[in-house]
Amino acid sequence: MKGMLGALKRDERGVSALEYVILAVIVVAAVAAGGGILRNVITSAFEQTGKTISNCIDNVSTCGDGSGSTTPPPAG
Repeated sequence: MKGMLGALKRDERGVSALEYVILAVIVVAAVAAGGGILRNVITSAFEQTGKTISNCIDNVSTCGDGSGSTTPPPAG
């Protein structure tokens, strides 16, 4: 019995498994935090793009080729 307890005390497999669990928790937490930041960046980019498109639709003369002309160029 004493030999089995000594062997159990020296067995480090459980410690390694615990270290992997802790590492996995840290990775998951980092990904979750990064995902929130990434979501905010993407949302902001889409909002800005939408505002720009909306402004171009409302003010056609300020968009396009920069000539200020609202009529299309002649064909051909």
